[in-house]
Amino acid sequence: MDLPPKEPPKGPPKEPPLPPARGPVSAAVGAYVRNRGPLPDDKAVPGATPFGDDLQLALYMCYELHYRGFAEADAGADREWDPDLLKFRAAAEELFLGALRDAVPARERAGEALDELLVEPVDGSGVSHFLQHEGELWQVREYAAQRSLYHLKEADPHAWVLPRLWGRAKAGMAAVEFDEFGGGRADRVHARLYADLMADLGLDTSYGHYLDAAGAEALATVNVMSLFGLHRALRGALVGHFAAVEITSSPGSRRLAQAMRRTGAGPAAEHFYDEHVEADAVHEQVVRHEVVAGLLEEEPHLDRDVAFGADATTYLEDRLSERLLDAWRTGESSLRVPV
Repeated sequence: MDLPPKEPPKGPPKEPPLPPARGPVSAAVGAYVRNRGPLPDDKAVPGATPFGDDLQLALYMCYELHYRGFAEADAGADREWDPDLLKFRAAAEELFLGALRDAVPARERAGEALDELLVEPVDGSGVSHFLQHEGELWQVREYAAQRSLYHLKEADPHAWVLPRLWGRAKAGMAAVEFDEFGGGRADRVHARLYADLMADLGLDTSYGHYLDAAGAEALATVNVMSLFGLHRALRGALVGHFAAVEITSSPGSRRLAQAMRRTGAGPAAEHFYDEHVEADAVHEQVVRHEVVAGLLEEEPHLDRDVAFGADATTYLEDRLSERLLDAWRTGESSLRVPV
């Protein structure tokens, strides 16, 4: 059941502030974006931890220049297409992508990776299971804050792949994205519905507000979408990522909707996940039978890339889940700073 439409926010969204640095690499990138210092030297990136806070935040800042940008970015320089910053980003991406390829199995067939996602874990050990059965409201709020880095731009990273598809794959992808963007209604855009969820939870709905609170694991789950989306050569991996998200979304959203009801999160919080239970069950079929199948019919050599995208998604989501649950099960906050 739809909630009554809310008034859309007045005026364009504000650009978020640049976040505090988490190490020398992100400090240098932040300074460069402000036109207050040089980029990291060539030795800095290879010495960074691929999944660590410093590199992930640096990559996040580079990617965000392609979305909303930052309030403090030098207005006199086009940092989005700055050649030196793109050169730095390429080196950071190489480190991140190499670590992902080392971490996940190499498969020849995407179907194998996607079929595994249809099997629910027997032990029910994921974050959605935890929140459904025993999570408290403060843990629901922390989860919402970390996920806001993606959900307040939900579906945007996947839109990069549309010009790189054709035929069945393009048509199927466009159909799913149309739903994600509200089917032509501003009040039903999923990013807007997530902002309503955050308001129910008493969280700040400003775009990028919780960037400093989110750990490296949360940043990596968002960065990987931009990494795949901004490179035509990785279009198969982005389709694999999208398929993994849609396949796992409906059952996970059902559990999260129950968690919202049990903790009294609010009607908009419940509605966001209720919306995804039904919509993503349909999206899963479209993605598998039209987007993935259509892509591989035209470009069968991308089968391994689709499999890699799905497996990399699972790997990064498992890392985030481990961080959250390790903290929550000891009564600690999963955030770097309080919400």
